[in-house]
Amino acid sequence: MAGSFWLSEAESVFFSRTKSLVGLDIGSSAVKAVELRLTTNGYKVAAIGTEAVPPDSIVDGSIIDGGVVADVIRQVFEKTKIKTKEVVASLSGNAVIVKKITLPLMSDDELAESIYWEAEQYIPFDIQDVNIDYQVIEAVADDPNQDTMDVLLVAAKKEKIADYSAVISQAGRVPVVVDVDAFALQNAYEINYGIDMSQVVVLVNAGASAMNINIIEGGQSLFTRDISLGGNAYTEALQTDLSLSFEDADLLKRGLPVEGVSMEEALPTILNVTENLLLEIEKTFDFFKATAASDRIDQLFVSGGAAGVEGFVDALEARFDLPISHFDPFRQIAFDTKQFSQELRQELVATSAVAVGLALREEDDR
Repeated sequence: MAGSFWLSEAESVFFSRTKSLVGLDIGSSAVKAVELRLTTNGYKVAAIGTEAVPPDSIVDGSIIDGGVVADVIRQVFEKTKIKTKEVVASLSGNAVIVKKITLPLMSDDELAESIYWEAEQYIPFDIQDVNIDYQVIEAVADDPNQDTMDVLLVAAKKEKIADYSAVISQAGRVPVVVDVDAFALQNAYEINYGIDMSQVVVLVNAGASAMNINIIEGGQSLFTRDISLGGNAYTEALQTDLSLSFEDADLLKRGLPVEGVSMEEALPTILNVTENLLLEIEKTFDFFKATAASDRIDQLFVSGGAAGVEGFVDALEARFDLPISHFDPFRQIAFDTKQFSQELRQELVATSAVAVGLALREEDDR
């Protein structure tokens, strides 16, 4: 599995099923909670739920009103009747730096001693203000010609980890791991679609306020990027251009009827925002191709609420000429429609990928 930040006495141990943990995706528009059970036939959903977050309670990944967010988390657990206390959350955006670096080949002990000095060269924050960890992702120690190794370096601002931990604790739960959205997405992908060593796959999670992009090959993350643009951009643009309420703009962006406004009137605004999102995805691909050994991309999976915006997936397919699939986080995870309705599954399938990936974590996972 991809990496995570552990929380233990205010320190982090990166890349981290003795017992189930609750995946808690704290987003700017909603909080999603997922608890999985491991059975003889694989994973099954034991509990799942979502609760809307009031506007402006979380802005650009920063918790503005901790009391309100804690109340929303509490409501999710009460409605889902989840008893498990231990929670896995995640961060993204400018609070997290993920970078693949190349270092001289060295032993694990030597790397542990030098990683903070190495990290200072790549992280644009004061090293005292972040939690750092790493994972060696490529090293061929028995090759006499191999004198370097690739290391995935991750840093997260201590302040952001503390903020998210605080609201979880305030809601009566215990934060045990803080993951990274892009890696949680990868975990959910691998459990549902397996690992194909020959494919370069792009995972795009288009949420309300951000897009998480993870480009993977053979179980390794090759490139990640978080973009501070998402579904809210459609809502805000429609509100401005057509003088709509938040609720009407939100309906219209998903192709649902709104009294007094036709889809034809809304389409230019929607297409303009879609173009902005596609440009950022295109930049991401350009960054990747400039640094990767190969510029090949074979398939793209899309998830998140913004993926349901009218015409977004069609525009993706037209722009990049790639096979585009909607990411199903329950493809290989049993979802009992006697316990949870088929309607609920359909409602949550687009927005639960990160929460499912978080729920797959184990306390001793690395």
